[in-house]
Amino acid sequence: MTYRPNLVRRTPFPDSVSRAVVTPLQPSVVYSSPDPDALDDQYEGRAKGYTYGREGHPNADVLAQMIDRLEGGEGGIVTGSGMSAVTATLLGLLSAGDHIVGGNQLYGRSLRMLTRDLPRWGITATLADPTDVAAMEAAITPDTRLLLVEVVSNPTLRIADMAGIERLARERGLILVVDNTFTTPYGYPAFVKGADVVIHSVTKLLAGHSDVTLGYILARDPAQRTAIYDTFVTLGLTPSPWDCWMAERGLYSFDMRFERAQTNAAALAEAVADHPAIAAVIYPGRADHPDHARARTLLGGQFGNMLSFRLHGGREAANALTRAAPQIAFAPTLGDIGTTLSHPASSSHRGLTEEGRAELGITEGFFRVSVGCEPIDLLRSDIIRALDAVAKG
Repeated sequence: MTYRPNLVRRTPFPDSVSRAVVTPLQPSVVYSSPDPDALDDQYEGRAKGYTYGREGHPNADVLAQMIDRLEGGEGGIVTGSGMSAVTATLLGLLSAGDHIVGGNQLYGRSLRMLTRDLPRWGITATLADPTDVAAMEAAITPDTRLLLVEVVSNPTLRIADMAGIERLARERGLILVVDNTFTTPYGYPAFVKGADVVIHSVTKLLAGHSDVTLGYILARDPAQRTAIYDTFVTLGLTPSPWDCWMAERGLYSFDMRFERAQTNAAALAEAVADHPAIAAVIYPGRADHPDHARARTLLGGQFGNMLSFRLHGGREAANALTRAAPQIAFAPTLGDIGTTLSHPASSSHRGLTEEGRAELGITEGFFRVSVGCEPIDLLRSDIIRALDAVAKG
């Protein structure tokens, strides 16, 4: 008889008096408990443990606790993407018949969810200008339950009147949900300032290397946190342990990347402002930004790594720019270690009508720049060389 020892699930992980410096990657989908009583204890909150990967896993918890510390809260949930964080929050907190007031310059897919997807489930939305608290208040109806805003809008970089919106939410008894992706907690500590729920696309600047897709939700009220978590589990919006592990690694350099990219963005905005190919540069740190005074007060001088500009000309000028800058990634993303160029009319906001984009100032010559950590001299020369090509055209 052939000797075939059984190796399947019979080799325990070695015990050790020392511990790993790097967080172990734990891809297990299932976790074994000693008996049904122990499983009851876990599900009913008397013991801490893991059961099934869709309900949570160690790598997600490590990452959530790190972002919790950045935001100044506890009990955050890591989800499979930024939009899954938006989805779990809205579906977890709202029911048919409820109404949302959303900022009119949200991320394109958030706009689509509010105006096209949620209405199919009986949840309606009105969009209003978050820089104008009176406009936000005028949009409130007796059925309004929630306000959804971005501190810095995507991609037009307008600055919401957060002090006024926070006051409005308190006075009217509404849940204030803040998408803090662009700003990050370093730019604006939304949770500390009074948001009821904070959302992040961790995919972006927090993880910072364009190699993970994750979201994050932090809710202040325990009942709301439970409602969001239950929706997250039911819809299967589970994050990958690998992505959580990679994002944790990215977070360790977040503060350095944030400062370097922000410094580069300010320098680049100044460098291109007077170029003949440029119709307008939009950067909150510039005195000509329409919300500069508010940005200076609200953000405390942390104007971020995002800038936008509008070219003279339309799609032909846009094509000329990207073709003349092959070393800068033209991609519908932001927050990478390197600079990326995005064209909202053909990516994030392509779902809007041409008229809808025009109302937001998003022309065919409009670009959003996620400034990275390259040497500024190199980045400046690359961008100016591409702008020169547009001007010659």
